[in-house]
Amino acid sequence: MIAQIFLNHPASVDETYGQHARFASGFALKLFAAAGAATVHALIPCLFEKTASRIVADLYARTHNRGH
Repeated sequence: MIAQIFLNHPASVDETYGQHARFASGFALKLFAAAGAATVHALIPCLFEKTASRIVADLYARTHNRGH
């Protein structure tokens, strides 16, 4: 049961639990940065015009077909 909860998914993308935790944490930090840029852009449109989109596109490129 513990292995199923913590290890099966990381193994499915050829990672250890620690590697997956590091990758997912970095992913989350980048999403927070994208959200911050989008929020500032919503208030002041001339700032961070493409930042959030660029971050999301980069994250997609890094994860598309990952582990397949």
